[in-house]
Amino acid sequence: MTKPAIRRPSHALSQGALLTAAIVAMPILAVLWIAVAGGDDSWRHVMTNVVPRATGRTMELLLLTGLVTAVVGIVTAWLVTTFDFPLRRLLSIVLVLPLAIPSYLAAYAFGEFFDFTGPLQSGYRALFGFETSRDYWFPDIRSMGGAVLVLSSVLYPYVYLACRSMFLMQGRAAADVARTLGASPLKVFWRIQIPMARPAIMIGLTLVMMETLNDIGAVEFLGVNTLTFSVYSTWLNRGSLSGAAQIASVMFIVVALLILLERAARRSQRFSSNKTTAVVNDMVRPRLRGLRAAAAATFCALPVIPGFLVPVFVLGGFALRRIESYADPRLLDALFNSIIVSSSAALAAVTLGFLLSYAARSDGSPGTALAGRVASMGYGVPGTVLAIGVLIPLAGLDNAVDGFLRTHLGISTGLLLSGSGFAIVYACTVRFMTMAEGTLDAGFQKLSPHLDMAARTLGRNQNQTLRTVLLPNMRPAIMTAALLVFIETMKELSATILLRPFNFNTLATLVYEDASRAKIEDSSVAAMIIIAAGLIPVLLVSRSIDRQR
Repeated sequence: MTKPAIRRPSHALSQGALLTAAIVAMPILAVLWIAVAGGDDSWRHVMTNVVPRATGRTMELLLLTGLVTAVVGIVTAWLVTTFDFPLRRLLSIVLVLPLAIPSYLAAYAFGEFFDFTGPLQSGYRALFGFETSRDYWFPDIRSMGGAVLVLSSVLYPYVYLACRSMFLMQGRAAADVARTLGASPLKVFWRIQIPMARPAIMIGLTLVMMETLNDIGAVEFLGVNTLTFSVYSTWLNRGSLSGAAQIASVMFIVVALLILLERAARRSQRFSSNKTTAVVNDMVRPRLRGLRAAAAATFCALPVIPGFLVPVFVLGGFALRRIESYADPRLLDALFNSIIVSSSAALAAVTLGFLLSYAARSDGSPGTALAGRVASMGYGVPGTVLAIGVLIPLAGLDNAVDGFLRTHLGISTGLLLSGSGFAIVYACTVRFMTMAEGTLDAGFQKLSPHLDMAARTLGRNQNQTLRTVLLPNMRPAIMTAALLVFIETMKELSATILLRPFNFNTLATLVYEDASRAKIEDSSVAAMIIIAAGLIPVLLVSRSIDRQR
């Protein structure tokens, strides 16, 4: 008996996946081309006067922020998953909340909180009877230490979430075996659980460092000259696009090193555990009492204070005293622009991400797999770098179209793409493509391949199977992916501040403008809208982890 012929997937899927990869790769290739075309003199100036100092500051910020987030994220995840103590369940949720605070909003809030007229120094003077700043010493938040504090406070949840998931999956089996051999809880943690969680730790730290490298609002406000700020300053303040592209190419090297480091740390790290051990973990979790319980609860509560409570306290207090700002035309215009740009980016990212994930499901060819890898590069590219790579191709296309229409029709179209919000949508789509594709791919993984086969045996063709079977089952994943990209685009500052047209503000750039003019109070309403929107995906992520457990 001959085997039935298997119909090969449509070439349109693989071609669409390759086109998506080209869309993502074009800005990156454009940056490298501009950097090479800049000339030796530009390279010499950048490598001599800009890169060494900025690279040193960047690496210092990355290492210190990574160290602090690793300690806080790992220890808090270990405590809430391994032990039982008062408020443990509440703390396991609120530890995720700082992820809803963009780093630039945290920096602005910390600046007000630590200011001479802020509540911290005011209380300090009242407590010890000081009158002027010359009477006492107080740490300066606008410093490297302040930048590490701000970024660590809002980025540690990346490590916390990754480690919490891993500790829950490990269960109690390995730990119980070690305990029967006489190991203490600390020794089990250091010798057993940390090595098993190494892949998750590296994933979380890589995300922390990429977000640190991408930040521009916080480091500028706090006076830390990183590579990202150097790109911004070289392009806009010095008018050297080639110099900015050359600094951006150095950032590519940093990103590549981070990715290689993460993959090297995960290589040959494979652990498995019985799925039922998660239930055992809940049943036999040791209960801490007395000073140990108080210490665990205090340690888990402390990161939430600077990461969430301080920004909400400062910005929320300003917003409550400015009720009339909710009807401010500037705020309404920025809110409308944010919704349009974020919705467009979410639609584009979900459409292209769905194409990639569906192509990977239907066509396992090497070309499709390569397209998926290339398309996932966008998240590792800082927004300032993407801004340069997006602007140049779009400006060239605008000029070509304008020149053609001027020659043949006598009309001028101007900057249709690079001079509008389309450039922001393009950059955010490229940057958050990985987020959408990963969410959709996870959704497809939950659908058995036999579902497609069953539909085909019932007379459905490939398009009908997709429309009537897969899409309805994928609706939750599609909505989640769209929501995540929408919120991240609304918070994005580094690419938006460089690509926005004149007199075009989103909520993020409105906050940035007001903060640049030392009017943080006026930006508080927009800031609270961004924070409220950011809470949605954060709570969804925390809830999904609890469901998986």
